[in-house]
Amino acid sequence: MARQLTKLGYLDVKKTLFMLCDLQDKFRPGMKMFDPVIKNTSKLLQAGKILDVPLIVTEHYPEKLGRIVSELDISHAKGVYPKTLFSMMIPDVQRKIEELYGAQGPETVVLFGLESHICLEQTAMDLLNKGYTVHVAADCSVSRTQEDRKFALERLKQYGCFVTTSENVIFKLMRDKQHPAFDKVRHLVRDPSVDTELAKL
Repeated sequence: MARQLTKLGYLDVKKTLFMLCDLQDKFRPGMKMFDPVIKNTSKLLQAGKILDVPLIVTEHYPEKLGRIVSELDISHAKGVYPKTLFSMMIPDVQRKIEELYGAQGPETVVLFGLESHICLEQTAMDLLNKGYTVHVAADCSVSRTQEDRKFALERLKQYGCFVTTSENVIFKLMRDKQHPAFDKVRHLVRDPSVDTELAKL
């Protein structure tokens, strides 16, 4: 029954993992929507921290491409892993997921970062192949071109991902105004998310 609910798009805060892919400083100049995506990602990460959703972070070839941008608080991450594989599902990450959730893994992964058509897409494919339900936070995901971003999001839907937004994820995790963390999270969502021009795609 629980797996059936995740297939409908439900999010269980105790069975959900956040995965942040490669939002690093060196990528900033080449991506039009980078700064708006960072603002939305910051909100999502703050909400995840309040709601105690485990976070795993990767950095692609950090010795050349730098670290995760300083605007993002990843101090609560369960691990920050360097990689050269485009997918985040390197052995260290897979071991950490098993350590956190056991051999069965999380029911759902919320995935966000860059680039939508490369590292994010290949990560989603690997996650789906393992049987996880994947939600891609589109307003927290970016590519160098809007064309690549658009078609990546379309492909991700075809693969079976829920292509969603940061606020949708946050409210699905809380589910009820009576959630004990609602008052803390409410301040994060008081203002709408920053427009990343998804409606124009």
